[in-house]
Amino acid sequence: MPTASRRKDTPPPRTANSEADVLRGFLDYLRVSIAAKVDGAAEPQVRTSAVPSGTNLLGLLNHLIAVESATFLGEKVTDWQATLRPDPEDSVSDVVTRYRETVARANEVLDECTELGAPLPRPGRPGPAPSVRWALTHMIEETGRHAGHADILRELIDGGTGR
Repeated sequence: MPTASRRKDTPPPRTANSEADVLRGFLDYLRVSIAAKVDGAAEPQVRTSAVPSGTNLLGLLNHLIAVESATFLGEKVTDWQATLRPDPEDSVSDVVTRYRETVARANEVLDECTELGAPLPRPGRPGPAPSVRWALTHMIEETGRHAGHADILRELIDGGTGR
């Protein structure tokens, strides 16, 4: 059994009252939380699954890079299952850095979006774009779901808990 390590539990953000500030505040809160869960996790456990589905901690963050890129940056993903498998050459630091860089680029796009009901800009992508509101809500759901998975996987790896 891993030795328990408690991380300080960070409360949800207190944001301004606008819908955009609340949505972005909660999304950023979840982004920071999942990056912290992966950052510093030990090899090879970070790649090893403790569940029958094969889900592993590094794969979750790698997947979220693809979801952020597809949702906010308009990148096309052809094999979603493959996004759950990190490249064997990537270190934990590589994936965490790439995630934080992707989030920063996504936030630059969101900084230009002033109307939540407007379509999200997705140059080069065919078909109708979702609204900014839908995209933010989807990313809160997706990141929150995988942050919960990451909580369990990190605790199984080294006993680490907290946000």
